[in-house]
Amino acid sequence: MTNIPEDITLTKPVLETVAIAQEFCTYLETCEANSSKGIMEFMHRILPLLYLKGTFSPKVDVEYPEANERFVTQEQWENIFIMLRDKFGRDDEYWIINTDLLNENEPVKASMAENIADIYQDMKDFVLLFKKNTHASRQNAAAECRSLFQTHWGFRIGNLIPKIHYVLYENAGDPPPFEQTLDYL
Repeated sequence: MTNIPEDITLTKPVLETVAIAQEFCTYLETCEANSSKGIMEFMHRILPLLYLKGTFSPKVDVEYPEANERFVTQEQWENIFIMLRDKFGRDDEYWIINTDLLNENEPVKASMAENIADIYQDMKDFVLLFKKNTHASRQNAAAECRSLFQTHWGFRIGNLIPKIHYVLYENAGDPPPFEQTLDYL
């Protein structure tokens, strides 16, 4: 039996992250007809899962960093942002403590649409680079996904979840939106 080193880019944590990132991106690209509540319910379910998968991202040593690419254009980002901002309306803005700023104790205004569009850009770039299906592109995709989880999209998910939770459950007398889908239990 030969000891062939495992390709870390084809391990379960990476492949599961690709699958969830693809589902996230596909939803955003096709959800324009959905209601604000429907979009928030989807985000309420997928963002924690995406965050969890980000925590399992393996460290990947990139052999050919020149194979790294970005694909999402400013226009694509703006289309997602504008669609979400219009859907969320008054619920779009919220306050966060941004620890990257000089005075980390002062809240700053954030936008759900902007944060989701930012996550979309990172996930779409990750998926498209991974799907080029060369070893170098998969290495770069996995390494960039891990790096951006630590510095960009993980932080955004952490800020979005409480806001989405609040919007979905602000009327505590209403049944949670997911109870309708769990009737079979």
